[in-house]
Amino acid sequence: MDHSIKIEDLNDPVMKHASTDFVSIYSDNTVGEALDCIRNCQTQSTILYFYVLDGKARLVGTIQTRRLLTSPLDVKIEEIMSKNLVVIPASATLVEALEFFIFHRYLAFPITDDHEKMLGVIDINVFTEEMIDIEEQGQVHSVFDTLGIKISEVRHKSPWSVFRYRFPWLLATITSGTICALLVGFFEATLAQSLVLAFFLTLVLGLGESVSMQTMAITVHSMHHSKAESGWYFQTMKRELMRTFLMALACALIVGFIVFVWKNDFTAGLIISSGILTSLLFACFLGVSIPYSLHKLKLDVHVASGPLTLALADICTVIVYFSLAAFILSS
Repeated sequence: MDHSIKIEDLNDPVMKHASTDFVSIYSDNTVGEALDCIRNCQTQSTILYFYVLDGKARLVGTIQTRRLLTSPLDVKIEEIMSKNLVVIPASATLVEALEFFIFHRYLAFPITDDHEKMLGVIDINVFTEEMIDIEEQGQVHSVFDTLGIKISEVRHKSPWSVFRYRFPWLLATITSGTICALLVGFFEATLAQSLVLAFFLTLVLGLGESVSMQTMAITVHSMHHSKAESGWYFQTMKRELMRTFLMALACALIVGFIVFVWKNDFTAGLIISSGILTSLLFACFLGVSIPYSLHKLKLDVHVASGPLTLALADICTVIVYFSLAAFILSS
């Protein structure tokens, strides 16, 4: 088996680069029996984990070397094995296997078929130094992903193929823009009371979009280096809201001051600055929540997060902005 992986190999089936020379033990063995089995094993591969099989050769657990060596000899393997399995399906490609290493930070992963039977092992040593370049390329690709574009899907494609791939994401923008237009029409009476609100609507929308996309990019990057569980979500949300509050407060004060000096209208300045502060906090909330929700739903976080975050950020900004305006003007 060739252990040298190049970038052009990333679409290969993972089994092409996996090792079938792995050490397996059985769940009904004792620790002593398992150690005897390991001593008699003629494997030439580096042993990172021991894989536990049941009577039907299905993968049911793993054991780290230290745990196995420090356990009493008469203890059953099934009593000390870890049942929290993370496996790579045999149908996966090498690039999908690489994502497992990035997300879970394990040194090796078992590969199983649809019947949970273990077929092989792929470990981190398979990836050569050349693969370091992938992270740099991935940073470039992720910028396009957040805009709804996968470079691999549009490179060297015909205009019609590119249209079919990219147009659905443009439809998301059209949909959100139409909803925003309808919402603005709903607040026509509010606009009639203070036309200056319309002058700054584009600015408020732009700030909301910028904050939502920045927060989303930070969240997606953080998800690559952490386990995205509920504790992580609340910690990330708290951190990003605090950061956004400071930026939103600064923007609100600057724009509010500009409105007051330009139009000599304290009420309009208060509405616009309050709208900026509140809408940016909502945008931050969406920037964290949408990638996390997509991850939990096992959807494509990179491609779907961008268009969805932008659309919802625009809609929320319009609702918050004009709702505050209607409330303050009616007070």
